[in-house]
Amino acid sequence: MLQLNPPIPVITPKGKGLAHVLIDYGAEHDLVWIVFQDENGECWSFNNKEVRAQANITMNRPIVSAPSPIQRERPRVVPNE
Repeated sequence: MLQLNPPIPVITPKGKGLAHVLIDYGAEHDLVWIVFQDENGECWSFNNKEVRAQANITMNRPIVSAPSPIQRERPRVVPNE
């Protein structure tokens, strides 16, 4: 677990926010970003592929669009024969 100091401005499927904590569960897992949303202050966790850095003119990073919500697949249930 890593506390980000300073927090990183990010874009998530729920909108813009500040990432305060990054959790790494190991090589076989996505990073998990803990983000406080700008709009309502809610705290959410997002997988690495759901987070984008906000635009930063100083770093020559253009405006980016929000990542599309990740559609999680439901496990297929196969009946026993």
